Amino acid sequence: MNIENLKSQMRKGMLEYCVLLLLKRGDAYASEIIGRMKDAHLIVMEGTLYPLLTRLKNDGLLAYRWEESPSGPPRKYYSLTPTGLAFLEQLDAAWQEINHSVNHLQNTNQ
Repeated sequence: MNIENLKSQMRKGMLEYCVLLLLKRGDAYASEIIGRMKDAHLIVMEGTLYPLLTRLKNDGLLAYRWEESPSGPPRKYYSLTPTGLAFLEQLDAAWQEINHSVNHLQNTNQ
């Protein structure tokens, strides 16, 4: 079994949650989201991010607006909707449950 493949699958599973967490801090455009993910050592490609942002928008979790950029074309800024914030709270609770379970298993095996 290849550990890198497993790590990649785990990251993909957390990507939606991570994007929503980033947008909870404030509105951002796609390149900013990619940069912040990179800063957190979560590498995501545009080809993965854009379809995810579109799906989250279509699900009513995100909204967007266009803003002029001082250095190029207008940028599409994404923000959490009230529905997105409520969904993020549910994801936070789910993460806490999963984290608790994994920590329990780690501590049981020591």
